[in-house]
Amino acid sequence: MNKGKLYLIPSPLGANCLHTIPLYVLETILTINEWIVEDIKTAQKYIYQTSKFLNKNILINNLIFHTLNEHTQPKDITHFLDTAKVGGSIGLLSDAGCPAIADPGTNIILLAHQLDIQVIPLVGPSSILLTIIASGLNAQNFAFNGYIPIKNPQRQKSIKDLEKIATQFHQPQYFIETPYRNQALLTDLLTTLKPNTLLTIASNLTAENESIKTQPVANWNKNIPNLNKIPTVFGITIL
Repeated sequence: MNKGKLYLIPSPLGANCLHTIPLYVLETILTINEWIVEDIKTAQKYIYQTSKFLNKNILINNLIFHTLNEHTQPKDITHFLDTAKVGGSIGLLSDAGCPAIADPGTNIILLAHQLDIQVIPLVGPSSILLTIIASGLNAQNFAFNGYIPIKNPQRQKSIKDLEKIATQFHQPQYFIETPYRNQALLTDLLTTLKPNTLLTIASNLTAENESIKTQPVANWNKNIPNLNKIPTVFGITIL
C-alpha cells in the first residue's frame, strides 16, 4: 500500500496578510481533512478564511485536529500520522510562518521520513528568511540561533558570544524573542553590544507597517524603537 503525504503548510505572519500565501497553497489547504497544528483555534480561523477567500464551503467541524506545541509529549505524537500510513494526506501548520522553523514540527517531520511518508514543503512567508535577505548582511554564511536566554547574566553572555562569532567568522547571527519580551531584549542588546556592531531589527514583516533596518548600535541608541508585543527578528554582525 502506498504511503500518504505530510504537507508542510505556511501561514500568514500577521493579521490581514492572507494575500502573502500563494494560491496553490490555499487551494491545497482545502483538500486536507486532517491537521497537526500548534493551536486549534488559530488553525480553524486560517482554514475558514481560506475557504472564504476562495469562495468555497468547508465544514470546519468535520476536520480532524491534533495539537503539537511545547506541551506535547513525544509519546503523544505516535498516532498523529496514522492516516498518512495508509495513504491519506495530513497538513502540518504552525501559528505563523513556515512549520518547524523556531516552531514545533521537526519531530513529526522526522517520524514521517522514518515511516516513508512523503514530506511536501509548500512555499510561504518566513520572517527569518525575509530578514536575512533584506538585512544587507552576509547571506552566504549566517546562523539562526532561535531563542536566546531570557534572564541575565546568561542573556548578556549569549549576546557577547554571538557578537564574537559574528566578528570572528563574518557570520551574521540571527535570533528571536517572544514579542512581549522584545523591549527587554533590545535594551540588553543596546547596552551589551559594541557601538559599531551592526544590528538588524525586522518587525511586522509582510504587514502594512513592516519595518526592516540595519544600522550600528550607536545609531539605534539615538532613536530606540518600541518593539513591545511586535513580532521581530534580530540580527547582528561586524563589517
